[in-house]
Amino acid sequence: MKKIYQKIVESFRNDTLSVLATIIKQAGPSPRGIGTKCLIMQDGSFIGTIGGGVVEAKTINAAMKVFDTGIPVRLSFSLKGSDVADTDMLCGGDMEVFLEPVSPKYLSYLSIIEKVIKITGRGGAGLLATVINENRWQRDVAPKIFLEKGEKPIGSLLGGREMEDTLIEKMDSILDARLPLILSLRDASETEVEIFVEPIIADPFLYVFGGGHVSSQIVPLASRVGFQVVVIDDRQEFADIKNFPDAKEVHKFPFEGVMERLPVDESSYLVIVTRGHVHDKDVLAQALKTDARYIGMIGSSRKRNIIYEKLLEEGFTQNELSRVHSPIGLEIGAETPEEIAVSIVAELIRVRSGMN
Repeated sequence: MKKIYQKIVESFRNDTLSVLATIIKQAGPSPRGIGTKCLIMQDGSFIGTIGGGVVEAKTINAAMKVFDTGIPVRLSFSLKGSDVADTDMLCGGDMEVFLEPVSPKYLSYLSIIEKVIKITGRGGAGLLATVINENRWQRDVAPKIFLEKGEKPIGSLLGGREMEDTLIEKMDSILDARLPLILSLRDASETEVEIFVEPIIADPFLYVFGGGHVSSQIVPLASRVGFQVVVIDDRQEFADIKNFPDAKEVHKFPFEGVMERLPVDESSYLVIVTRGHVHDKDVLAQALKTDARYIGMIGSSRKRNIIYEKLLEEGFTQNELSRVHSPIGLEIGAETPEEIAVSIVAELIRVRSGMN
């Protein structure tokens, strides 16, 4: 998806047209889900795929009409028989694709895409909403909007604030579900409008404090399940990107004052696996002053209790300490670094899913 959005930015800068095809409905089995996209250029080349074969060929052919008219098109496919010939799709379902023109003339469109890129790259969440009624699109304005909590909307659905206000009211539940959907909303004139809403949620950042054996197993596993991993150690030989090829970033920072160097927020996950009690306590004390979604510290119950007692003496409360997952990880009888990493990442997934 990132390459598609980057290509849209490039097409704006080069003043060229493109067509964005998005699967907006899906019924029945298929390896391409709702929200899957394909960006089609005027020469027929494209980035991404919505399934290949006849489905993609018909979509590209329809895109040529969009280039000519500047009006979106909704295509319906039956995923059996000729519509799935020579594709990797399974038979038996139905699919609908929305093809929208992407024109440099569209006000706010570029700002919306740049915002999506920023969020997916560095954190945050919001809703990308697109009107999928073809007759509500205009040559110079796209009925598309990006909504983020506490921020001014980018773009407009061109139907009055009523629809936007409704989306804002539903934002939390849509973001929690993490699934695209179609909503039927009423505009200022009480006309029903169909809106395709996509939750835009960055892969959460996981900060791993300590670059030892357990960390070396956590990083690749967490990366594969959607965390953007940052490793921090105060020793140069352990803070080496060569040791963590799957990490997004590796830093050599002293543990003292380390949180001041990191953009930890309410979507962040913190895993404390340093080489000793002193560093664990130092990092934990800083972590408790953040809004991090998850704080986990490795070690036995005895070690945890010793650190907790010292922190209580320093003014922390039992309620604050209750935020900490320690001993870290789900109880699966883990003993080796590999097994411990599995238990920790499993707990991260559990928290991310809202089960904890």
